[in-house]
Amino acid sequence: MILVVLTLAAATGFAAVSHLVTRYTANQQARGRKLYALGLEYARDARSDDAIAAFRAALTCDPTNSQYQLSLARALRDSNDPGRLDEAESYLLALWQRTPQDAAVNLALARVSAHRGSIEDATRYYHNAMYGVWNSDPDGNRNRARIELIQFLLKENARAQADSELIALSAALPRDPSAHLQAAQLFEQGQDYTGALAQYQEVLRSDPGDSAALAGAGETAYHSGNYTMAQRYLRSAVNAAPADSQSRQLLASTDLILRANPFHSHISDAERNRRITAAFNQTEDRLTACAQSAGIDLNGAANSAGSPLPALQARWLAAKQNLKSLRSPGETDLPDAIMDLVFQIEQQTAAACGPPVGLDLALLLISQKREAAGQ
Repeated sequence: MILVVLTLAAATGFAAVSHLVTRYTANQQARGRKLYALGLEYARDARSDDAIAAFRAALTCDPTNSQYQLSLARALRDSNDPGRLDEAESYLLALWQRTPQDAAVNLALARVSAHRGSIEDATRYYHNAMYGVWNSDPDGNRNRARIELIQFLLKENARAQADSELIALSAALPRDPSAHLQAAQLFEQGQDYTGALAQYQEVLRSDPGDSAALAGAGETAYHSGNYTMAQRYLRSAVNAAPADSQSRQLLASTDLILRANPFHSHISDAERNRRITAAFNQTEDRLTACAQSAGIDLNGAANSAGSPLPALQARWLAAKQNLKSLRSPGETDLPDAIMDLVFQIEQQTAAACGPPVGLDLALLLISQKREAAGQ
């Protein structure tokens, strides 16, 4: 009887303790959920210190909760305190070791590496995130992770790696004009104007009147040197959005380039010679103005003050005698020789006196995209 009584007492005590432990655990978990919700609210309001404190308290209430650990690590990472990155990384690495395929954890680690400017680590974790397990919208999340990686690589001036990611992105884009528009802007940011133009044209296939795509296509064609195409898109952009001053300015520059370009394939010999003569005469004014602003004597020695301008002036005076021979059928190389001098003058004066404007800018741009400008 004593043994039975003691056994029953022990069982009753164990059940009571177990109930108390269960109730305490449930209370702690409930408190943790409230603290976690409060931390999310602080994080939305950019109150990073308060968010960190709330997530820490929530994790104290429920130490094995991976969502609390992930949120605390994110808050530590986004606090703009470099000293907290190590702590954030330690939480994330612990989570990663338990579930290395978790896309959200890999994305958080990628952002820690991006904060540190580590291209190799960030690229590895972003790729892990792209090919990891997402709880929802896997395709959308993968594209967003790749876009984030591209933006990071462009910021770090890792152009070759950004180009590879852009090619992969463009191959997997959905049939959504906004996705192609964003890809075009990324290509343009990476100075891949051919890729950007292709993406803008994809948008215009769906919506020919999209003003942002028209402006982007015009600008990328302009930077590629395809001024005829640029003119067409920029005119449409200005018509679609008359307040677009950037497109209007580029259109004016494009019109001037097309009027001044002597290498255009669809002009007569007489028009070509007129344009060459106008360009040649323009460079005299540009040389004179540049030399005056820089305090250089064009009539001095060729190496006056180490400047190439006096030598260019001497060559210009010598070439002036040949202008009257432009109409001669036998002088087939003369137009190229004169324009080579024009381009050298525009390039050297731009280096010595800063970017030109008007016709001088048009000639400088033609010199930089000579082959494309001839189309």
